[in-house]
Amino acid sequence: MKIALCIDDDNGMMFNKRRQSRDSELIKDLISLAGERKILISPFSEILFSGYEDSITVCDDPVGAAGDEDICFIENIEPSVFEDKISGIILYRWNRRYPSDMKLSIDISGYKLKEQTEFPGSSHEKITREEYVK
Repeated sequence: MKIALCIDDDNGMMFNKRRQSRDSELIKDLISLAGERKILISPFSEILFSGYEDSITVCDDPVGAAGDEDICFIENIEPSVFEDKISGIILYRWNRRYPSDMKLSIDISGYKLKEQTEFPGSSHEKITREEYVK
């Protein structure tokens, strides 16, 4: 399984049980990148994917439900707990610093950077997508 997540320049993911930001162009990019693969999300993230219901599966345990080729978009789930299941990471970088109290705890130095792409977001001048594989 691959995971997709958004982080700021300090690896922050969440602040006070809230997402740091949201961006409709980022969601479009993830849908396009996934192609025919299934994207699993938790109910917390469902609002971000409004209009893309045919491209996602909403479930209480997206990590547990994910198959080998699926992508789990995570925001409020600590990814290091299930790192042994991860075959790749799709990082979306906000290229900003936000307050955060939940940070990405996986050391990505154990992964190989496969591709890096920048694109303009709807709320951010530049979003950087990095794809890593084990």
